[in-house]
Amino acid sequence: MKAALETYQARMRRVLDYIDRHLDGDLDLEAVSGVAAFSKFHFHRQFTATFGLSVHRYVQLARMKRASHRLAYMRTHRVTDIAMDAGYDAPDAFARAFRQRFGQSPSSFRKSPDWEPWLAAFGPLDNARSKLMQKIFTAEDVTIRDVPTTPVAIMEHRGDPATLGATIQRFIAWRRAAGLHPKTSPTFNVWRSERRPASPGDYSVDLCVGTDRPIDANGERIKAGEIPGGRCAVLRVVGNTDNLEPAALYLYRDWLPASGEEARDFPIYCQRLSFFPEVPEHETVAEVFLPLK
Repeated sequence: MKAALETYQARMRRVLDYIDRHLDGDLDLEAVSGVAAFSKFHFHRQFTATFGLSVHRYVQLARMKRASHRLAYMRTHRVTDIAMDAGYDAPDAFARAFRQRFGQSPSSFRKSPDWEPWLAAFGPLDNARSKLMQKIFTAEDVTIRDVPTTPVAIMEHRGDPATLGATIQRFIAWRRAAGLHPKTSPTFNVWRSERRPASPGDYSVDLCVGTDRPIDANGERIKAGEIPGGRCAVLRVVGNTDNLEPAALYLYRDWLPASGEEARDFPIYCQRLSFFPEVPEHETVAEVFLPLK
C-alpha cells in the first residue's frame, strides 16, 4: 500500500517537473497526462484531487508567477515578450489578466510591485507544490565543511516579510548597477529571525553579495560586512527553494542533537546557487549552512 502510494506521488511529481520545464510549450491535458502514464479521461480529476486545483489553473498560475518575477526582477525583458511567454497572444489580454489577479497593470507592477496581493494570488500554487514537494532529509544529506571568511555587501530587510519582495527588487537593481552578477559574486541570505515570527515586524534577514570591492551604496542602505569562516553543517536543497524553513528545521531539530556538535554564534544562512525564473523552479539550488564550533 505504502509503495503504491509512493509510486503514485512520484508520477505526480514528474508531472509538476514536466510543467515547470515546458512552460513555453503546449501543456494540453493529453501531453501532461502522458507524462504520468495516467488515462487522460481520469487524469484531470486525479490532479485536482491531489493538488486542489485543475491542470489548466496550475499551468496558468505557474506561467503568471514566472511572468511576475520577470517583470519585477529582470528589467531587460520587454512586457510584450513576457506576455507571449505567459501564453497570451496579445499584451492587452495579458494586462487584463494580470490586473485582475494582482490589482496592478504589468507596467505598474514592474515600477512598484504591491507584494501582498501577489502573495495571496500564489497561495493556491504554493499549496499545490508543497503537497508533494516536501523533502525528507537524512543525516546522509548533511556534510561538514570548512568555509572561508567571505566579505559581503549587505542590504538589511527589517519588518513584515510581505514587503521582502520590494527589498529583493532593490537589492537586485543595486547589485546589477554595481556589476556584481550572481555568476561571479555569490548570493547569501542570513536569517536573523524565524521565517514567521509572532509579530511580522520582527522579521529580519540580510541580503548579501560576496565582494571585497569598496562599496558604492549609490543611494541605497548598503553596508560592508562578512560571513565568518569556520566549520559548518551544510544541507543542499534542490527545487522549491522559496521556502528553506524545512531544511533549517531539520538541521536544528534533528541533525544537531544527534550529531554531538554545537552551534557557533552566527545565524543559520544560505547560499543561493541558481535562481527562478532563470532556471525552472524544480532546478533551483540552495545550500543551507549551520555554523558549528
